[in-house]
Amino acid sequence: MSSRETHRDPVSRDDLLWGALSLDQPEEGPRVNADTILLAAYVRNTFSGASGRRADLLEIGCATGAISLILAFRFPGLSSIQGMDIQGALVELAVENARRNGYSDRVSFREGDLRSVRSYFEAQSFDVVVMNPPYETPGRGRLRSSPSEQAARQEVFCTLEEIASCCRYLLKNRGRLYLVFKAERACELFVRLSGKGIEPKRVRWVHPLPGRKASVVLVEALRGGRPGMIVEPPLFIEDGSGKYTGEFLTAYTREGLPCRSV
Repeated sequence: MSSRETHRDPVSRDDLLWGALSLDQPEEGPRVNADTILLAAYVRNTFSGASGRRADLLEIGCATGAISLILAFRFPGLSSIQGMDIQGALVELAVENARRNGYSDRVSFREGDLRSVRSYFEAQSFDVVVMNPPYETPGRGRLRSSPSEQAARQEVFCTLEEIASCCRYLLKNRGRLYLVFKAERACELFVRLSGKGIEPKRVRWVHPLPGRKASVVLVEALRGGRPGMIVEPPLFIEDGSGKYTGEFLTAYTREGLPCRSV
């Protein structure tokens, strides 16, 4: 890892997926963590196949582009990936990351506010939307190390209702939304999505280790889907002896987590 001054803030260059990708990200600000990797691994390949149909994917709140780049690496058949973030300095890093990793032809990034999404995209523009939304309402949770991280982790620039409305607008009918969210707010998330006609269809609770309560939940939701949800077996990050579980480590491979059909 090396550090240098970029965009006025210290930046580190870090490996992703055991060195398959590299990512410049702020040393103090939103950084890749286990939730990032698990969300990218949870996205199913429902957008390529024998038909060769073009599919379009948008990552909202892309930060420095980790999830978009992981998906480009995992799914060569996914021809168009876009990312959007309200923080321009992070978008600059994302553009540089796409170029350095050789994905500028398939992955692009833009600065934008999801509350003004109609200014950037036409309705029902995307087959897939991916998002790691802010987990906390303002004033809740631990103090963040920088304003940039606070904006990524707390609902400073958007509410859960605004996120659901944005995804409703962007997704095509039968389009899929992938989210990772704080477990204790899952009920609120499900209500907001269902209220916009985006039905949670597949969920998986993620626990730090056996015997501990879930920390986050992975969600796949379907615009225009019927009510009915598959609750998958829990995913444990550690096995209770201080070691990472094999399934958690699988999220760091090219294949990602095993997929179960809805």
